[in-house]
Amino acid sequence: MSFHIVHNDIVRMKTDAIVNAANPALLAGSGVCGAIFHAAGYDELSAECRQKAPCPTGQSVLTSAYRLPARYIIHTVGPVWQGGEAGEKEHLASCYSTALETAMKAGCKSISFPLISSGIFGYPAQEALDVACQAIRTFLQCHDMDVYLVVLDRSAIQLSRHLTDELKRYLNHSFDEAEREEPGEICACHLEQDARADSCYGTDHFARPEKMGMGRHSLEQMIQNLDETFSHMLLRLIDEKGYSDVEVYKRANMDRKLFSKIRSHEEYLPKKKTVLALAVGLKLSVAETEELLDKAGYSLSGSQKRDVIVRYFLDHGEYDIYTIDKALFYFGEPEL
Repeated sequence: MSFHIVHNDIVRMKTDAIVNAANPALLAGSGVCGAIFHAAGYDELSAECRQKAPCPTGQSVLTSAYRLPARYIIHTVGPVWQGGEAGEKEHLASCYSTALETAMKAGCKSISFPLISSGIFGYPAQEALDVACQAIRTFLQCHDMDVYLVVLDRSAIQLSRHLTDELKRYLNHSFDEAEREEPGEICACHLEQDARADSCYGTDHFARPEKMGMGRHSLEQMIQNLDETFSHMLLRLIDEKGYSDVEVYKRANMDRKLFSKIRSHEEYLPKKKTVLALAVGLKLSVAETEELLDKAGYSLSGSQKRDVIVRYFLDHGEYDIYTIDKALFYFGEPEL
């Protein structure tokens, strides 16, 4: 189970199904619809669509994908924008829910959507995005499927003016802080730490274990006294916070199989983005997130845009993974 916004051409998506923003007659149109007919093979797809037309607004129809890398095309008819008072929102939500149900009945494990009705049908892009995200999230609460919302133009994904301004200020402040210490400079706090270390061990760092009396068995002793593993800390945090596994991996927008792998393999070390997603799923503070990252060999960096954006949401106690991913996409960063 996962939902991601991706920057791509939908005809290139190698999911089980791709969704076509169709017209009621299921004819080849312009935009996404025209591109899908062209890539799939106009004659073959048109012949099948003629047999299955018409399709009412908000409903979906399944056809073969022909020359596309997908197995199926699911044609769904979005509403034409009429100002928002003609049931457009309900019809648009129905497009996503009926397409997902059709995919599920066909045995699909993955599906790719365009942003339905946001082109020549005139639905405002931000409102169309909100409807899409809500409908997909509702479906994924009860079903497992990898869902992709595919946009060809990044500008289709927008944040609120307030959030955009806040994130820009936060990023600028964080980068200013990171740049105060130029590469090659030694921070005073590091000098203090080194001085304290040298007063305890002397200046020969390689001789420290001998000076501590650990002798030639020091490496073995250190290995026997390793810190808590990432997996142990993750499971401990889930218990301490009173969450269930399902709550955490769904809030983290994580596939159940990946979570099971982490849970069942004590030494498993996930990717950094996976740790950050789990921090969101666990609703961790910044300090707790840094500790969890450390268990997997990572850290929160003040000079990496993705890390700073995630830190902003953790700082503000905002743990909606889809909002975070949308912000990352907006700033050109990989999603969690």
